[in-house]
Amino acid sequence: MISVRLDPEVDARLTELARETGRTKSSYIRQAIETFLEDRADYLLAVNALERREKSISAAQMRAELGL
Repeated sequence: MISVRLDPEVDARLTELARETGRTKSSYIRQAIETFLEDRADYLLAVNALERREKSISAAQMRAELGL
């Protein structure tokens, strides 16, 4: 179990969102943490690749390779 203290304004916004959508505040907090952890892992992979000076390509090149 984890306890988190939120700024009153953030808590009010979260409470309103939960009320309007019928979901729990916990579900939104859980989703936010999961998204942050995934984004952070991607960021760290990118930093490590840059530090190793791995070959990189542009976004345009990647789209072309993927046929997008």
